Amino acid sequence: MTRTHPRISKAVIPAAGLGTRFLPATKATPKEMLPVVDKPAIQYVVEEAVAAGLSDVLMITGRNKRPLEDHFDRNYELEEALTRKGDASRLARVRESSDLATVHYVRQGAPRGLGHAVLCAEPHVGDRPFAVLLGDDLIDPRDPLLARMIAVQGRYGGSVVALTEVDPGQIHLYGAAAIVPTGEGDVVRVTGLVEKPDAGSAPSLFAVIGRYVLDPAVFGVLRRTGPGRGGEIQLTDALEVLAERGGDGGPVHGVVFTGRRYDTGDRGDYLRAIVRLAAEREDLGPDFRTWLRTYVTKEMQA
Repeated sequence: MTRTHPRISKAVIPAAGLGTRFLPATKATPKEMLPVVDKPAIQYVVEEAVAAGLSDVLMITGRNKRPLEDHFDRNYELEEALTRKGDASRLARVRESSDLATVHYVRQGAPRGLGHAVLCAEPHVGDRPFAVLLGDDLIDPRDPLLARMIAVQGRYGGSVVALTEVDPGQIHLYGAAAIVPTGEGDVVRVTGLVEKPDAGSAPSLFAVIGRYVLDPAVFGVLRRTGPGRGGEIQLTDALEVLAERGGDGGPVHGVVFTGRRYDTGDRGDYLRAIVRLAAEREDLGPDFRTWLRTYVTKEMQA
């Protein structure tokens, strides 16, 4: 008999990181506010949550993150100036971010890892399943990964992680999952997890990427989880505990993702994400692709 599970309505977005890989740009500007074409990266993530039906968003922030709050708030002076100019197009774009969702904020306090950031969400989330979206991973809206994960959680219960197969030389950068197949082609059962495994010790090449749908039992496990890899409280370690359970917060399933994903946490991938997204835009793409072809051709001949 098919079980029914509580409806998911809340999304948590950890955004307390220091963004050291993008210094000096992130000295005074949160990395989540770095533009990807003409929108900050964090807005793409909120839009993804809303598209999956999650309009209640909690951001886990830290010091120097006030621009995040300002971006998703109303800017009445700017709106009034655009209204006086009759610039309806830009006015709509300015209001878009403040009208997207109901956004709440809580400070993590100290950078103690993703697991600790998720634990900070407990008072807001309560005893219902919730989604976690990491801002470094942008998922193309044409590939509704989060909606699929929510559907899988509704069917199986427990928690669901997003997985993608990576090259052997890359698996040490991720959490790696031990998996067994299910009757659904893109769904696997996760039997174990290892955070950033050493070369040759990964249980598979299926890496956990920045989307999770979590059972609230994860909070109790996180409270008992000590520092792991890197001296931080790792969400991966808590999920490994849940993966071993048949009930009481388990099991853990994975949705294998093969769609379009843009990694903005690395400088090179950040630049590639901008190029790909700009090239596909209807308003920018035609001229930009023409320039890009000319530029690449000249560089190859140089």
